[in-house]
Amino acid sequence: MSGDGSDRYYGAGARRPEFDPGQATADGPARDPLGPSVSTYGRGGKSARPPKAGRAGGRRRRRGRTVVLVLLALLLVVLGSAVGTWLWASAKLTKVAALSDYDGRPAPGAGTNWLVVGSDSRSNLTAAQKSQLHVGSDQGQRTDTIMLLHYGSGAPELISIPRDSYVTIPAYTDSSGKSHGASRNKINAAYDLGGAPLLAKTVETATGVRVNHYLEIGFLGVVNVVNAVGGVNLCLDAPVKDSHSGADLPAGCQTLDGTQSLALIRTRYSLANSDISRMANQQKFVAALAKSALRPGVEFNPFTLYPFLDSALGSVAVDNGSGLSDLVGMARKVRPITGGKGVVGTVPIKNEGYQVSGIGSTVLWDSTKAKRLFGAVNQDAAIPSGLLNTIG
Repeated sequence: MSGDGSDRYYGAGARRPEFDPGQATADGPARDPLGPSVSTYGRGGKSARPPKAGRAGGRRRRRGRTVVLVLLALLLVVLGSAVGTWLWASAKLTKVAALSDYDGRPAPGAGTNWLVVGSDSRSNLTAAQKSQLHVGSDQGQRTDTIMLLHYGSGAPELISIPRDSYVTIPAYTDSSGKSHGASRNKINAAYDLGGAPLLAKTVETATGVRVNHYLEIGFLGVVNVVNAVGGVNLCLDAPVKDSHSGADLPAGCQTLDGTQSLALIRTRYSLANSDISRMANQQKFVAALAKSALRPGVEFNPFTLYPFLDSALGSVAVDNGSGLSDLVGMARKVRPITGGKGVVGTVPIKNEGYQVSGIGSTVLWDSTKAKRLFGAVNQDAAIPSGLLNTIG
């Protein structure tokens, strides 16, 4: 008996006809009369195991779904962390009713304007802190630093306003409800008389520039922020030594901690141009602090970023209309100043020692140049050369 099963069809001893797969029939392609060959079904006619390609494809699909799910999970974790950080950071901000509308308020200009203020209030300092920081125990509240920061289509502009500027302080109502008429005084007095709202109104009235955002930081805030960011790198052309502020710094490039930084930006009595030179140091400090805060080692390192944000946001106050997004936007816009590409200077000055009866020595602006300066700011135009005072 033939082993290939042909005797079932052709009898014993008969030979199976040769199958020519290329031979066509009337019904179509040629067919093997005995059906599929052993190569298809194997020995004994049993069906062989189907190819493994389908199972391999299934495993690949399952692996692909797993990768997608892992990536989605990681994305949700990152987004959740970002949202949590944003909410936490936003809650750290202190708000103050610094800005409001009033009759005669300057119209909005082009670009964005921040009023940056350094308060010299000692109300939140302990006796030990006052002694360590060399700030004394003066009562009341004044401003050691007043700056107008503008940015728009061009390079950012940081304009210092001398605290002794002789300006008109608008009419106001004090905390006891008593009304006071407009008066001429040092711009510094506005903060003492009516806090942030009166200071902002005074700056707007004196400059003709509408302030969009307000930012205030105190003595302890400066110390904490600088320490949190790991210090600031500053280069001094000459030694700075002042018994009033406690500054004792050598000439040259160096890294200042928080206490040293505060001493530097408060020093004025030992400087050649007193308050004008102090403002130059304050401008250098602001640029150095921004550069330290924006370096990759702080921005992308959570072990540095979170302590910095905790100190920085917990140390500043902003107007009610400003939020974390405004601060982030401002930080990005001031970046050119850290590389010396911004415009930095002081409001045009006509007389640094203008004497006023009952008030003392004040700083008198050059009104013509000041009008041109702030006109350019309002139009978001480049400040004409020669308008800014740049005494170091």
